Amino acid sequence: MIYRNATVEDIPQIQALQKTYHISSIREEDKKNGFVTTLFTAEQMQELIEQENGISITCDSDRVVAYAMAGSWSFWSKWPLFEYMISDLGNIRYAGRTLDTENSYQYGPVCIDADYRGKGILESIFRFSARQMRLRYPVLITFINQINTRSFAAHTGKVGLDVIKTFSFHENQYYELGYETAKAAQNENQTA
Repeated sequence: MIYRNATVEDIPQIQALQKTYHISSIREEDKKNGFVTTLFTAEQMQELIEQENGISITCDSDRVVAYAMAGSWSFWSKWPLFEYMISDLGNIRYAGRTLDTENSYQYGPVCIDADYRGKGILESIFRFSARQMRLRYPVLITFINQINTRSFAAHTGKVGLDVIKTFSFHENQYYELGYETAKAAQNENQTA
C-alpha cells in the first residue's frame, strides 16, 4: 500500500469512494459497517488539497482505496456543524491546553473501501495524516455520530483517540474526540 497526499488528479476516485459510503447513498444494511456524513464537492476537495494539503490517501497500485481529510478550522467553518464546534473550542481543555483555532484542527472524514478494512489501513492513514498536520497543530479534534459504532470502536480502540465530550447537533448525537499529533511521530516507521 502507498500512503501519500492527494493531488487534484485523485479527486474523481475520492468522490467515487465518498459516494459509495456516504450516509445518503450507502445501502441500509451496510451502515453498520461505517459511513461518512459530510458530503464534499470536487471544488471543496480541490481547495482542501491545494490550500491545506489536507487529503491523505491510500493507494493499491493506482487505485485509491482510502482517504482521510484534515484541515484548519477556517476551512471547515463553511459548514454549520463545524461552526458550532468552533464556537465551543474555548470551553474544552485537552492535553493540558484550552483549545482554539490555532492549536487544533479538524480531522475527518475518513473512508476505507470495504474490501480493505481490517488490514491496518485505518491506523496507517491516520498516522500519515496526523504527521502531515503535527508541525502546524498539536491537537487533532474530530467527531463521530453515535450511531456509527464501527467508526467509534476503530478510532478509540485501534487509533487511540480520547473521548472529550458528547454533544447534540440537529437532532444527532455525537462524540467529540481528541489526539495529540506528536504521538503520530512515535509510529513514523510503521506501515500497513
